[in-house]
Amino acid sequence: MQHITGIPRNQMTFGSLEDSIATDNPIRFIDAFVENIALKALGFEVQTLKTEGRPSFNTKIFLKLYLYGYLNGLRSSRKLEKECLRNLEMQWLLCGLAPNYHSIADFRKQNPTGLKSLFKLFVSFLKDADLVAGEIIAIDGTKSRAHNSKKANFSQKKIDKHLAYIEEKTQQYLEQIEQNDTQENNTNINNIQAKIERLKTNKINYELLAEKLKASGEPQISTTDQDARALLVQGVVVEVSYNIQAAVDHKHNLVVATHTINRNDRNALAAIALEAKENLEVESFTVLVDKGYHNGRELAQCKEANITTIVAHPEPGISNENGTTKEYLVANFTYNKEADTYICPANQHLKTTGKWHKKTRERDSYQFKKYRTPACKECPVKSLCTSRKGGREIDRSQYADAVEENNKRYQENAQLYRKRQEINEHIFGTIKRQWGYNHTNLTGLEKVNGEHNLIMLVYNIKRSINILGVADLIAKLKNWKSPYKAKVLFYLNWTCLKLFRASYINQTTYLA
Repeated sequence: MQHITGIPRNQMTFGSLEDSIATDNPIRFIDAFVENIALKALGFEVQTLKTEGRPSFNTKIFLKLYLYGYLNGLRSSRKLEKECLRNLEMQWLLCGLAPNYHSIADFRKQNPTGLKSLFKLFVSFLKDADLVAGEIIAIDGTKSRAHNSKKANFSQKKIDKHLAYIEEKTQQYLEQIEQNDTQENNTNINNIQAKIERLKTNKINYELLAEKLKASGEPQISTTDQDARALLVQGVVVEVSYNIQAAVDHKHNLVVATHTINRNDRNALAAIALEAKENLEVESFTVLVDKGYHNGRELAQCKEANITTIVAHPEPGISNENGTTKEYLVANFTYNKEADTYICPANQHLKTTGKWHKKTRERDSYQFKKYRTPACKECPVKSLCTSRKGGREIDRSQYADAVEENNKRYQENAQLYRKRQEINEHIFGTIKRQWGYNHTNLTGLEKVNGEHNLIMLVYNIKRSINILGVADLIAKLKNWKSPYKAKVLFYLNWTCLKLFRASYINQTTYLA
């Protein structure tokens, strides 16, 4: 049976790159989107035309390159350089240009601000295209491993442990030298003295690191990437990483706000919720968030910003310290807002003097009032309620009203809250599991922020193409009214025009 034959390699063909790219290829939208925006207005470092020296690449070339690369699981600058030479789609997108990997890598490092602004601009486009509703937003975070190993991350406890080890080993070596003195083994003594010198150098380095840690006021310090922190990933697993925050709209599961932090979720809710409100330009919306974000101060800030929170609250535990049983937890006490009193299960009123006290935690502080009643002294169930000699004492935080309102909404909207995982969990699964973007090779919070904004932007592009298709999305782009639009819409840049002109002259000369 005859096999299918291919085209002979030495056969000449006539055609163009345009003929090789299908009309529904996603790179057509990438090209249209980048050509449709004014990069300088967004904060990108735009290369200017020079009268002398070697001409530079247009900044839009690098943006197209990275959008295509991240869309296809390529983010290494060396791999992107190779794709410019062998990838037909890349050749069409860049008009045959092939920047070197140094220039490619520099663009990503130098433009974190521009990449963040570009993500927000695309959210504005999604709203204009009616792809986001801005009514229900699910917020969550995920950890991205930093370019810093656990060995290069130190707390004061870890530094003290190393210093103690150095002292112990130094003492052992000194004892060995003393023993060898009697045996007159000069070679062994010299080896031990060299080890002692290394230990002295290491001790100095750890002492300097301890001083630097103390001056920073932080609980830990990283030496490779100074902004990276050891964060709790799951259970008791700790990784030196960053925490990507994302707010996802419920209509089509598109990301409407994102930023990266180097701490855990507890103090992160208000910032990402306010960013989502700013990007969507809405008066109010409802956020669905897991219990890791439950924090009175954050809930109060959302309330002040007219953002309705439905945040799961942790189950109240039994306090063994004061002898409180389950029936007498604070949740079983009724608060009377008008009288500013608590009523206990034994129908006694706990009152306050009105004095505010201050409590400070790590990265957090708040004020609270104390509530007591003299009836505790003669109460027959005191032993079930508290072991304190002075009786039961309840602290009410300044954020208690916001917390109670949120907890009530959570209890009343269990079905709505269950949608949270449907909205945002699969996004992190796609980015980390399917695309492999579970780590960053960049250092510094600002640059890592820029890369993660790029990843979320690419996610939104890919999902919006899946929803509408390339042709409809480009049509909406043409009708988009944005202050960041380029003056000329969908034009061929000068590089493409010169390449076309050179190709035309060569073909004309050959045919003549």
